[in-house]
Amino acid sequence: MGRSIAALVDRMGELLAPLEADRDPARFFLGVYLRTTAAVGAAIDAGAFEDPAWVEEWDVDFAGLYLDALTAHRRDPASAPRPWQLAFGARPDLPPEAHVLLGVNAHINYDLPQSLVRVIPPAEFDTPATLAMRWRDHARIDRVLASRVTAEDGELHRAGGRRTRLDRLLAPVNRTASQVFLRESRRRVWANAAQLDAARRRGPEAYARRVADLEAAAAARVDDLLRPGPVLVRLAVRGFGVTLPPG
Repeated sequence: MGRSIAALVDRMGELLAPLEADRDPARFFLGVYLRTTAAVGAAIDAGAFEDPAWVEEWDVDFAGLYLDALTAHRRDPASAPRPWQLAFGARPDLPPEAHVLLGVNAHINYDLPQSLVRVIPPAEFDTPATLAMRWRDHARIDRVLASRVTAEDGELHRAGGRRTRLDRLLAPVNRTASQVFLRESRRRVWANAAQLDAARRRGPEAYARRVADLEAAAAARVDDLLRPGPVLVRLAVRGFGVTLPPG
């Protein structure tokens, strides 16, 4: 595991300890994220990516957006971006899976497009071969996530996830649905990153407006994520990601 990701895993562990001590529901998403980050580090070591140095840089930058939001929220809840306010401020009695899903929404739909434009400069967006390589490594993350779905389902169950008889029957369907909606959301993320790249070329004000649009879109997804019913299956059918219109 590269030193940067190893340091990131250490930082996550340091932040997780007080959340667990306080029984803070934010521990559910951070626990999943810590284990997934370690899996990404292992995949880098195994040669799973075309540009491992870039993937490590991106992974650390991406995680930093979440960790900064977590730190800001614990200092002043109103200072975190709106999608994270909704995730961190969700009812504590929600099942662990719901807290994780709210974190995934904020991190994938809101943070990820921003991280991509931070680690892909305009010149690389304008170079088809380089951009295609970035896309392939971006898509390869899905394999890491897919490899973690069953294990994380078990971790959340042990952490207190509530399973009805229907939930147990739907477990294989939910695992497949999770993989489907994560792939779908990453395609939308890539399109949104292109929108942010176009905006940053027009200047800081244009970029800030598009980030605000993204923040509003990710926040608007929360109500649907908390609606009763088989949410993962619903997301696989209707989609999980958000789409920035041209602007």
